[in-house]
Amino acid sequence: MTILEVETRKGDGLAHVVLRGELDLSTVDKVEKALAVLHEGDDEVLVLDLSGLSFLDSTGLRLMVTADQRAQKEGRRLVIVKGPDTVQRVFSITKLDETLEMVDDVSQVAAS
Repeated sequence: MTILEVETRKGDGLAHVVLRGELDLSTVDKVEKALAVLHEGDDEVLVLDLSGLSFLDSTGLRLMVTADQRAQKEGRRLVIVKGPDTVQRVFSITKLDETLEMVDDVSQVAAS
C-alpha cells in the first residue's frame, strides 16, 4: 500500500496536484518535488487538492504555507481544495484556513 499518492494534471491555466493518503514528514518530499516541477511552468493558478487526504501533520501545513508564499512571489495563486474534516481541523486550529485560499471543490477554481 502506498502511503501517499501524488497525481499532477495541467490545463486551462491550472496546474493541479491531487493528494491521496497521508501527508506527513515521511511523504512531504514527494509533494515538494511535484510542486517544484509545476513551479517551472507558466500556469497562473496552482491547485493543491487535499480531498483525498486521510492525515495531515505540521510538516504538511508548512508545505502549504511555503507553497503559497512561493506562488505569491511568482505572481501566481495557490488554491487549496479542502480535505475531509480531520484534515480541515488542522487548518482551523492553526487559523490557516483564514489566510490560505481554500475552496470546497476544484470546480470553484478559475484561472485569473
